[in-house]
Amino acid sequence: MQSILVIEDNDTMREGMVQILEKMRLAVTQAKSGEGGLEFFAKERYALVVTDYRMSGLNGLEVLQRVKQISPGTEVMIITAYGSIDLAVKAMQYGAADFIAKPFSHDEFRLKVQKILQKIAQDEKLNRLADENVYLREEIDDRFNFGEIIGESPKMKELYSTIAKVAKTDSSVIIYGESGTGKELVARAIHRASARSGNSFIRVNCGALAEGVLESELFGHEKGAFTGAVRRKRGRFELADGGSIFLDEIGDLPAATQVKLLRVLQEREFERVGGEQTLTVDVRILTATNRDLKKLVAEEKFREDLYYRLHIIPIYLPPLRERKEDIPILATHFLERVGKEIGRAGMVLTAEAMHLLCRYSWPGNIRELENILERAAVLAENHHIQPEDLPIAAGEETEVLRDLNGLDLNSLLAQVEKQAIEKAMAKAAGIKTEAARVLGIKTSALYYKLEKYGLI
Repeated sequence: MQSILVIEDNDTMREGMVQILEKMRLAVTQAKSGEGGLEFFAKERYALVVTDYRMSGLNGLEVLQRVKQISPGTEVMIITAYGSIDLAVKAMQYGAADFIAKPFSHDEFRLKVQKILQKIAQDEKLNRLADENVYLREEIDDRFNFGEIIGESPKMKELYSTIAKVAKTDSSVIIYGESGTGKELVARAIHRASARSGNSFIRVNCGALAEGVLESELFGHEKGAFTGAVRRKRGRFELADGGSIFLDEIGDLPAATQVKLLRVLQEREFERVGGEQTLTVDVRILTATNRDLKKLVAEEKFREDLYYRLHIIPIYLPPLRERKEDIPILATHFLERVGKEIGRAGMVLTAEAMHLLCRYSWPGNIRELENILERAAVLAENHHIQPEDLPIAAGEETEVLRDLNGLDLNSLLAQVEKQAIEKAMAKAAGIKTEAARVLGIKTSALYYKLEKYGLI
């Protein structure tokens, strides 16, 4: 129900307006003076303030200015028996929504109030649509979305079991894992398997936004809260009401924002930036990080009380190098998908190429695997991807060091040197002077080594 504050020092006039508004099924608060009205306004926000112009103490224009300073989004209508064009213009310049002169009929007053409230409702709807459209555009632009979690290794089966158990609760979950392991996919899976699945899943990357911007994104802001705040904006917590919010890179959360997040976790309430109205939300909070939060707590970079609030149910995602038995099924899935996207359906990996993928250490995890296969699918000469089609075809140094196969030191160093030259030539697109610069050697020395290893 929309609420209205009526400020009028004439008892008969004030009570008459209150009766009209109550018949319109509106929540009405009344005050006899500008000062009294502002006391009410300090405790509660109203959609509309109807105020007389000529009153003892603060007049209507002064009330208008104070209201707009506190809550730029609140609309104000000025009523006066001393109406004039100049006063009307001045009131509009100060931000009044409308102006009505005494005496006025019940119908005229009711129609003006209805018009203002309809405008407020329309603005609220447009603002929500604008906020949701911005969020949806960000979702569409984000390509790190595999659509589903894939894997049959024992560690993944254990993960599936954990997700099924956790989804039944509303407890806070923190997901630990290296970059590219699919932390967001796990958060989405928890949401979809929960009772909140019919409502929004909203995500925020805490490490990608500056502190001031992040606070506005999380909690929203009021019109005029800062330069550029031309309208009220709902934050991600409001958009997630009834659903789940996923805070990625929670370890990068600024100290001031940590305090506000702790309050949301404890009390389920917050204020928009530049606002005084306390908002309440029903949101499940899912977080993720690739950092050691315990270490950050010890270094006093992360609040200990917030850590324990978030750390109710920890989930640890294994890096790809610890579940290499999943690489064939992941590679096949990504290759099938990207093949359809680029019009090259039916692409397959040769046994040698698959073997190379399984031997690689994958420092970039699943994201790196997807990117490498997309590049290979685009550049391969035919539908059979060979080892040379993969950017890692030159070999993986860590595998050389893990599996010496009886090599003596000279042979091992020669193999590593050959790999370094191959990578430098690939990076320099075959330009020898550039490859020599990358390697930090003379071009003449590079020619000698290319001949030595049969690379020219």
